[in-house]
Amino acid sequence: MSYAEVIGDPIAQSKSPLIHRFWLDTLGLEADYRATRVMPEDLPDYFAARTADPEWRGCNITVPHKVAALELVPDPGRLRDTIGAANTVFRNEAGEIAVTNTDAGGFWTPISAVDLKDRPVAVIGAGGAARAVLFALARMEVGPVTILNRSPLKAAGLLARFGLKGDVRPLDARLPAAALLVNASTLGMDGQPPLELDLSPLPEAALVYDLVYAPVQTALLAAAEARGLDTIDGLEILVEQSAIAFELFFGLAPAREEDARLRALLVR
Repeated sequence: MSYAEVIGDPIAQSKSPLIHRFWLDTLGLEADYRATRVMPEDLPDYFAARTADPEWRGCNITVPHKVAALELVPDPGRLRDTIGAANTVFRNEAGEIAVTNTDAGGFWTPISAVDLKDRPVAVIGAGGAARAVLFALARMEVGPVTILNRSPLKAAGLLARFGLKGDVRPLDARLPAAALLVNASTLGMDGQPPLELDLSPLPEAALVYDLVYAPVQTALLAAAEARGLDTIDGLEILVEQSAIAFELFFGLAPAREEDARLRALLVR
């Protein structure tokens, strides 16, 4: 039986198997989707073994492998030179494996109708997910971008990479008056340190977007809602990027008309 999977370390928190199996069942496809813990030191052997398995259709990639995968899998789309991170490996029509990134499109879709041109944005984090976020923001022609991160040097490099103007601040710094705040880090995720931010500098019309989906209602989103701010939770990007990956893996588009039923399962 053909199968795809999600890999990372940790991996127990992933909701990707529930999403992909829901779509497989809805479409009546005989295939599977699994979660596999892969330690960083085992990543080369993992890809070597899976590439040799004709039943393997590909994988989604989560922390901490989004950058390392680029060195191990063919990169025809030259992600190394653009986003600089990968979240999906799939077999193309010739049966060859290739790497891509569906995070950028998944991030953009829920905010595609929001006018952020020349508006200030704040982003938490500078890892693989943040790279996809910054890539998308650059194409939305946003205003100055403030990155809050443990490593200011790394964050400054990302601003330069994506041609964004802005500044870099430590995690405990005061937020700017941003129209959009994005948490692209693992802070606030189950089993990870909390994300402690004072949201008072944000204007009343600000949008708060947390990419963390375990838990769905993070402390950041709860604080934003308490202030009456609009919010987007991590299930939005998860489902959107999963839909793109599902079609790459299994050759059919998922049944998006069932999104409400899927979300009900995800928030249980």
